[in-house]
Amino acid sequence: MLREHYRIGQAAGVSIHLLSGGEVVVHACSVAVKNNKLDIDKKVTELKSLDELKKHFPQKTLISLNLFGKGILQKQVPKLEEISAANFAQILPNADPDDFYIQHFVSGESSFVSVIRKVEADKWLEAIKDMGFIPMVLSLGPFAVQNIVEQLNFYDGDVFFDGHHVKRNAAKEWTAYRYEAELSAEFPLKAGAEVIDERLLLPYAAAFQLALLPDVEPIVAKAEELETQLDAYLSNKKLKVKGFLVLSVFFVLLLINFLTLLWLNSSNAQLSRQITASARNVSDIEGISEQVKTKEALLKTLGWDDGLNKGKLFDHLASLLPGEIRLLEMSVNPLDANSTRAKKSISFFDGSVRVVGSSASILPVNEWMARVKTLKWVKTVQMDSYAFNSELGAGQFTITITYQ
Repeated sequence: MLREHYRIGQAAGVSIHLLSGGEVVVHACSVAVKNNKLDIDKKVTELKSLDELKKHFPQKTLISLNLFGKGILQKQVPKLEEISAANFAQILPNADPDDFYIQHFVSGESSFVSVIRKVEADKWLEAIKDMGFIPMVLSLGPFAVQNIVEQLNFYDGDVFFDGHHVKRNAAKEWTAYRYEAELSAEFPLKAGAEVIDERLLLPYAAAFQLALLPDVEPIVAKAEELETQLDAYLSNKKLKVKGFLVLSVFFVLLLINFLTLLWLNSSNAQLSRQITASARNVSDIEGISEQVKTKEALLKTLGWDDGLNKGKLFDHLASLLPGEIRLLEMSVNPLDANSTRAKKSISFFDGSVRVVGSSASILPVNEWMARVKTLKWVKTVQMDSYAFNSELGAGQFTITITYQ
């Protein structure tokens, strides 16, 4: 997924045709790769001076330089695994390979070797640097076209463009190459669906293989200084991408952490409100309970028995009374004189009825007590006392009845 971000992405290809009289013809174009789509941004042809590039491209543009023509030796030899000091003599006898930039392109069973003196190539590389551009790679001859030939409308056989003639076999391998200024393409060339001037094939190929690095294996001359600069640029780009990815991951984690903390704070605030409300409710309940207890105590003091109709109690008791008994006193929840004196506060016998009466005989009293016990609301019936009262001329009794 990250590989497309490791690419250089944008570059300009500059092709310099070195003519035999010392003149040059410069063609250039720039390409940009975005979302795996490659576009050709600018196209310039037939410039007579390298300085004219400054009119068309901004400074610090990455340049893929292509040189062909005078001063460049191209030789086809049987396939070589690599170019070394031992086999360089096959290409250029009695020459020191350290004096040259060497490009090795293998196709099929042939090696196409291109060489240029370093002093000659460095002159052009320095000129590009002096204009504020950044040369990244150097290619020689038409061989960089191999990286774009599948995009072109050459479906089989030979390839012709801007004086270059590439012979290919049925496997589309290069078998020979020659340059004739009069040669040109037999039909309008297209790179994909876009028509392209055949003079721009070399700069387009040069820009293409630089912009798509490291996804494309470039066909370039071995130049240590450029290779070091290119490796550093790619490493720095990869480091930036990885750094951005790490920062993005940390940002996402911080965002998740922030949102989690925000949610927890919101939940905590909600819980705090609930706790406060609960505490307030508990306090209110406790206050109400205290009020209820106080009022219940007051009601008990006042003799209130849950709304009990005390008159009915008297009616029930009186309705069962035998004719021989005379009632003297009947009270509900009578005063507890002993407790009142001891505690110095009013106290009552709650849930009870005190009956005081007189009867010539105790038998009617016992009968009445038996009748009272049959009442549903009566819990107990107890005779507290029975004594003869001389003033009444009969026995006086005191009975305590407890009720539900």
